[in-house]
Amino acid sequence: MEQKSSFKFILPVLFGFFIMGFCDLVGVSVMYAKDHFGWSEIQAGFLPMMVFAWFFFLSIPAAIFMNKAGRKNTVLISMAFTFAGMLIPFIHFNEILCYLAFALLGIGNTILQVSLNPLLTNVVKGDKLTSTLTIGQFIKAISSFLGPIIAGFCSVQLGGWEKMFPVFAAITALSGTWLLFTRIEENQSMTQASSFGDVLGMLKEKKILLLFFGILCIVGLDVSMNTVTPKLLIERADLIKETAGYGSSWYFAARTIGTAIGAFLLARYSEQKYFQINSVIILLAVTALAFAGTQSFILTMVCVIAFAMSSIFPILFSMAIQSHPQKANEISGLMITGVAGGAIFPFLMGISADFAGNQTGSVVVIGLTAIYIVYCAFGIKK
Repeated sequence: MEQKSSFKFILPVLFGFFIMGFCDLVGVSVMYAKDHFGWSEIQAGFLPMMVFAWFFFLSIPAAIFMNKAGRKNTVLISMAFTFAGMLIPFIHFNEILCYLAFALLGIGNTILQVSLNPLLTNVVKGDKLTSTLTIGQFIKAISSFLGPIIAGFCSVQLGGWEKMFPVFAAITALSGTWLLFTRIEENQSMTQASSFGDVLGMLKEKKILLLFFGILCIVGLDVSMNTVTPKLLIERADLIKETAGYGSSWYFAARTIGTAIGAFLLARYSEQKYFQINSVIILLAVTALAFAGTQSFILTMVCVIAFAMSSIFPILFSMAIQSHPQKANEISGLMITGVAGGAIFPFLMGISADFAGNQTGSVVVIGLTAIYIVYCAFGIKK
C-alpha cells in the first residue's frame, strides 16, 4: 500500500540520518580516549573497530531480520542500541565501558544504515526519492561536522569530552520517539531473503570483488582521515587536543561541500571520468600529507582529500548495482558489508604508527587505500 508523501511522515525518517552520523564520532573520540586512558596507538585503533566491524558481521543478518520485523521496527531497534551506547558513559565511564559504548553505537548504526533508506521509500514517491536521499546524506554530514565541535565544547566548558554522550543519547531518544509515534504504512509483500551463500557467492565475479574492496578502501580512507587529522595537528603543528579536534570538522565540512558539488557534476559528466580525476587527486594529496608540517598545509590537504573522496562511495555502489540490476538487494547487502573497512584500516594505522614512532606510519596505510582507489578508477570498466 503506497503512503502519500508528506512532511509529517518524511521529517521523522530524515531525522534518523542525523543519528546515522553519530558513527563518525569515533574519529575525534580516538584522540580524546587515547589521552584520557593513556592508550597506545594500537589500543586506540581498536575503538574504530568497535564501531565498524559490525558492518561486516551484521549487515546481511539485519537485512534478513528486516524482512520479518518490518522497516520501521528495525530502525527503532537500531535507535535502542544507539541510545544504550550513548547512555553508558553517562552512568559510568572506564576503558571497558568506552569500548562497549562504541560497540553498541556500531551495532545500532549498522542496523540503521541497512533499514533507514528502505524505510524512506515508504514515505517518498519514486520521482522524489533520489533528491530526498541526498537531503538525508546532507543531514548525516551535518551530524558528522557537529560531532567534533560538541566534543571540544564539552571538553573545555563542561570538564570532559565524555560529557558529549548524554547529548547524543537525548537526540537519539528524541528521534526514536518521533518515529515511534509516526504511523508509517509498509508493504507487507516481502521478497524472499537471500542466504549468506547467495550473497557471498557473488564475490566470485571479478568486477564485484574489486568493487567490494573499493568500498572497503574508500570507507577505510574516510574513517582513517577522520581519525588521523587531529593526531597530525597535535604531532606536527603542536596544537592542543581541543583545538586539533576541530580538524575533523574541517574534514567533514569539505566532505559536505564535495558531496553537494559532486551531485551537481555527476548529473552532467561521466561518473567514470569524475572517479578517475578525483582518485588521482586523492593519491597526490595523501602523498603531500605525508610531508606536511604546518597547520595550514595539513588542513589544506585534509580538505582536498575530503572533497575529492566525497562522491566515490556512491559511484562504486552505483557501478555494482548497475552490473546486476536484477540482484540489487544482494549487491546492496554485500557492498554495505564493505563498510567494515572503517574498522580494519584505523587498526592497521595504529600498528603502523606504533612501528614508525609517529603518524607518518598512519599516512602510509592511508596511501595504500588511495593506490587501490586509483586502480579501481582506471581498472574497472562499466
